[in-house]
Amino acid sequence: MDVLVVGLGVIGTTYGLVFKQAGHNVEHYIREGSQKRDVKRLTVSLLDGRKTSEGIEKISEYTVQACSKRTYGIIVISVTQGKIADVMQEIKHAGITGTVLLCCNIWYNKQQLNELMMGYNYVLGFPVAGGSLRKGDTEEDMKLDACLFNHFMLEREDYTNIPNYQNIYQLFTSCNIKLEHPHDMLEWIWLHMALNAAVISVAGKYGDITNSSEAARSLMHSVSLLKNVIKVIRETTKIVASRGVTLSKYYNELWFYKLPACLSAHFMKRMFARNQLTRRIMELHGDTSDLLYICKSVYQTGTNAHVPAPQFYSCMDEIIKKTGTICGDKMSF
Repeated sequence: MDVLVVGLGVIGTTYGLVFKQAGHNVEHYIREGSQKRDVKRLTVSLLDGRKTSEGIEKISEYTVQACSKRTYGIIVISVTQGKIADVMQEIKHAGITGTVLLCCNIWYNKQQLNELMMGYNYVLGFPVAGGSLRKGDTEEDMKLDACLFNHFMLEREDYTNIPNYQNIYQLFTSCNIKLEHPHDMLEWIWLHMALNAAVISVAGKYGDITNSSEAARSLMHSVSLLKNVIKVIRETTKIVASRGVTLSKYYNELWFYKLPACLSAHFMKRMFARNQLTRRIMELHGDTSDLLYICKSVYQTGTNAHVPAPQFYSCMDEIIKKTGTICGDKMSF
């Protein structure tokens, strides 16, 4: 399959690597003026969880193949901070066509999303992977530390109108990645953002959000902080419910957070201690701006809709104070 990855980010490159290793043609569209425009190679350290729950450490070289076509079977878009409109304008201007796989945090409603994606068939997904990029020894090299789980979230076929759904299904299965299908993919992404907003806000209140790896480690080792996370999750999921989402349809995702907070916190601490993949994905997400975007999206919706969420808002108030001090001005929430 011809796959175009827009940009050279963590998610697109991680999946691009395994797609290429499975025999697919993977190319990257990197915009003019990007600092990554000259990157030709990446050294990838991957904790690969496709075959074992513990993950297998692998080192490989990834050669960046530049965009050479105008039509692709799939265009993979995974952008931070909700910048979907900018990316779509870029590929439209370049005359690139194909089914778009949107696999990133999205807080838009369905109507807004359809307007942004006008002219393109698209399907929603969500990666179960993470990592961090850093500079290599030359301008042509970069290093990627990443982890990859054995499944990927993909919108149900009956919720899309794309012509090549089965081809996308086969793309992932050819890489030994199972596909899971939530009731409604967009609502699931909102819920995922709400869960993350709870984790990030508690970690940011009691730690340094600009050093997210250390803040995550402190959180994972503390039953007390994890109890706070459980309580804040109960609030942030109510914010999602205020958007018309029926939470009972996501029982499998949410039942754990309905247990007594102390019990859930102990389970979470044990999971982080025993599961290297889950621990690694928490430690590797270091994009502070994207973390704040997630929190900001949930925070704005909650306050605008007057949803009672005192613990979440308290955490966010502390983060706003901290980021104001760090950035030199107040964050515009």
